[in-house]
Amino acid sequence: MTGLGADQLAAYFTVTEVSSLLQQAVAEQLRDAGDLSPIQFEILAGLSAASDGARRMTDIADRIVYSRSGFTYQAGQLEQRGLIVRAPAKDDERSTVVSLTAAGRAVLDKVMAGHQELVRRLMFESMTDADLAALLRVLGPVRDRLRQEPPRSAKPRRSHRK
Repeated sequence: MTGLGADQLAAYFTVTEVSSLLQQAVAEQLRDAGDLSPIQFEILAGLSAASDGARRMTDIADRIVYSRSGFTYQAGQLEQRGLIVRAPAKDDERSTVVSLTAAGRAVLDKVMAGHQELVRRLMFESMTDADLAALLRVLGPVRDRLRQEPPRSAKPRRSHRK
């Protein structure tokens, strides 16, 4: 097994630095605009993308690559604020469905314009259309590879049905 070359290390550190800087800026904007954490924003945004505004908790946790216990805590915080509601799934009493409330949609709408402007300015303003296409072409397969080996806390649950 061989180590990483200088260009590989530089690319790796660039990706991690960009990710950290972008995450910090986004976290600040979400906190200031809607008193949301990035995970809470992802939960609300994911629910708003669902045609009925509802999804199973485990499906959301798997999509955002977040531990189920951490997700449960964040969902509890959102529920206390009246931004979501949790209820047993109609087809499986062991599953919990999370639904976006009108108040949740209002908070999401309030933060979304500023969020999109920040991401556009910090990430995409310095890119050409060709750069964006290259970024998607390069990082898509990396993301797919990482999804094949997610962290333990984010791995899909095994079915316990017999």
